[in-house]
Amino acid sequence: MVESVLLALKQGKFNFFHDSSNIFRLTPSDIAEVLYRCRDDLQMGIKFVVVISSRCPKFRHSTLSLSAMVHMLVRSRRASDAQALILRMVRKSGVSRVEIVDSLVSSYHGCGSNSGVFDLLVRTYVQAKRLREASEVFQLLRCKGFCVSVNACNGLLGGLVKVGWVDLAWDVYKEFVRDGVSVNVYTMNIMINALCKERKIDAAKLFLLEMEEKGVFADIVTYNTLTNAYCQIGQVEEAFEIVNLMSTKGLKPMVFTYNAILKGLCRKGRYGRAREILSEMWQSGLSPDTTSYNTLLIECGRERSVLDSEQLFNEMSSRGIHRDLVSFSSVISVLARNGHLDRALMYFENMKASGLVPDSVVYTILINGYCRKSVMSDALKIRDEMIEQGCIMDVVTYNTILNGLCRENMLAEADQLMNEMIHRSVFPDFYSYTTLINGYCKAGDMNRAVMLFETMVQKNLKPDIVTYNTLIDGFCKEGDMEKANELWHDMLVRSISPNHISYSILINGFCNRGLVTEAFRLWDEMAQKGIQPTIVTCNTIVKGYCRSGDLSKADEFLKKMVAEGMSPDSITYNTLLRGFCKVENMDKAFQLLNKMEGHGLLPDVISYNVILDGFCRQGRMEDAKFLYSKMSERGVNPDRSTYILLINGHVSQDNLKEAFRFHDEMVGRGFAPDDKF
Repeated sequence: MVESVLLALKQGKFNFFHDSSNIFRLTPSDIAEVLYRCRDDLQMGIKFVVVISSRCPKFRHSTLSLSAMVHMLVRSRRASDAQALILRMVRKSGVSRVEIVDSLVSSYHGCGSNSGVFDLLVRTYVQAKRLREASEVFQLLRCKGFCVSVNACNGLLGGLVKVGWVDLAWDVYKEFVRDGVSVNVYTMNIMINALCKERKIDAAKLFLLEMEEKGVFADIVTYNTLTNAYCQIGQVEEAFEIVNLMSTKGLKPMVFTYNAILKGLCRKGRYGRAREILSEMWQSGLSPDTTSYNTLLIECGRERSVLDSEQLFNEMSSRGIHRDLVSFSSVISVLARNGHLDRALMYFENMKASGLVPDSVVYTILINGYCRKSVMSDALKIRDEMIEQGCIMDVVTYNTILNGLCRENMLAEADQLMNEMIHRSVFPDFYSYTTLINGYCKAGDMNRAVMLFETMVQKNLKPDIVTYNTLIDGFCKEGDMEKANELWHDMLVRSISPNHISYSILINGFCNRGLVTEAFRLWDEMAQKGIQPTIVTCNTIVKGYCRSGDLSKADEFLKKMVAEGMSPDSITYNTLLRGFCKVENMDKAFQLLNKMEGHGLLPDVISYNVILDGFCRQGRMEDAKFLYSKMSERGVNPDRSTYILLINGHVSQDNLKEAFRFHDEMVGRGFAPDDKF
């Protein structure tokens, strides 16, 4: 049969192949043998491959017959057709990498092929994203004495580094260097990128020196990779050194180079310097692009700088820089978060007018803006427009609306929204449940809050410290310390460690119930765990002592705070002042006021009002008058409560003249008079 085929090919009698019986009598071995015999007549071999492929596309080839056809196609520079046959082998069920390599190697000499076949084999595996198999094929070929080219190796290395298989990439690199393959600048850039990905920048620079010794020198890509790596880890000054080094090597930094610098500066919060770099780019004849400006716009959003954000956005327009979805959403975001919703909407309409289609991110930004301003009706209108425009609401959008509804105590609507989420197959996450739990805790509906918590756990959504803090705070405010304690222990069982907020909440709960001993037990536990108490926690302890009437211990605790370097605030002193005034120890209260000033903390209007109230209730109006004048000297403006206290004090002493004088002064300052007076 082989001889008949060869004769038909030599004589150009292609009618022979129109007879399907002739074709179907061929075996895969026959096809391979025919192609071997066509080794010295490439044109005839290709004609046979074309005939077989077109006349019998479903022929049951073996790896050997396919390999022979691949060799012929590679020799005739028909790489895409050859790759299609390699893919057929790769995807063929039950065919191993070893079998494919063996078939290609065994038919290599018979077809008079070249090493381009093996390059194509490796590239095919890489392009099919079968990188581990590509590495195995590389090793199999080495074992059989065949080396793939540096370009094919670069493709494999690049693929491995891209998916994060850096260790395997280094194994491959070492093997082909050991085989004597001459690496090039592309190889070097791939491996430097691998090192930079793992933040091994010093190792990358050392590798660069080794490459230079081998005659492989860095190009613009090399320096860009190093610059970007330094910026990602926050070492912007080192990145500037790389840029300067580029100039000494005769390489001009590109927009990409500067974009990395801009991003690095913005990550460090150095917006001013980033703005200077943007100006320097224009001055040096380098045109910043959309990415350059967007980097700064995003930083403006973090800093909430409305003026800078709008200036940058307008500069993009005046310089002809394309403003994309990120540009518009950045400006809209900073305006919305600062409460400038009318202007945010103006940019939103401009964005649509420019042909850009808003995505869920932009809509969610606007929804969040309205939620923050407690305008839920407008937030829901934006949500409706979002759905009408075919934009899918994700869990972030739902959570944003949930948070807004809960803040406004619209809990029935929040429940409906949660049900809508589930109906639309948007599954609530732990934040969704925690938000709703917080809403019900604030409303005092602890039964519903606990039900939501139990549902959350049943759905394998792990509650975090915020969830527990929310529930514990809810029970503490209800005065149910037993339930608060149960949740505390449940939190510990789940290996969730309480933080300073957790301790502050529970300590506050115990103090409010007058259980100062329990509060101090937690205080000691907190100290043992190395958790630094905040001023809020300290103020809670002071409040607990004052409520239980143990003012001497409250005063001692204040001294302890100061001794341990914790600076009391106005709330600390005002709590103690209120405590001393309550037991009518006005002399101690007045001493404390002076002590407050001695510690560099100016008493506020609340501080003065607390002591004024005590003096007035005791009828010590001269002391009250002295305190009022001291208050004025210190530049503390009286409020309505100040005047009412003084008026009532003088009335109780039948001094109507002074009472009316303070009444007139009160009205003169724009405060509404007390109707009872």
